[in-house]
Amino acid sequence: MAAELESRNTHKVYEKDKIGEVQIADEVVAIIAGLAATEVEGVDSMAGNITNELVGKLGMKNLSKGVKVDVTEEHVSVDLSLNIKYGYNIPEVSEKVQDKVKSAIENMTGLNVLDVNIKIAGVNMVEGH
Repeated sequence: MAAELESRNTHKVYEKDKIGEVQIADEVVAIIAGLAATEVEGVDSMAGNITNELVGKLGMKNLSKGVKVDVTEEHVSVDLSLNIKYGYNIPEVSEKVQDKVKSAIENMTGLNVLDVNIKIAGVNMVEGH
């Protein structure tokens, strides 16, 4: 398990003499993006993601499905695949997702988000329509 953790891509975000450093795995950035995106009204789910009931059983790793992150020393690029709820304005929902994902990553990690690209993978009917 230790070898698996060491092989993941990580990025140093903080270092202080005599105390140590903080590193963040790319997967953590992806999970932050996925959670932020699904909090936006109108987003049904991440494309390819599992239902929330299964997350507890299968672990946090599954929350990064539908998210691709490219983290460099200078910036973060995020690609999201979303399923939108039927009846919502796609450009408006997408803009809210972009803003929320950008601020969540920047506030939680201190990394600079260069862009948040969104692919609408599907439209899901909401009960009652």
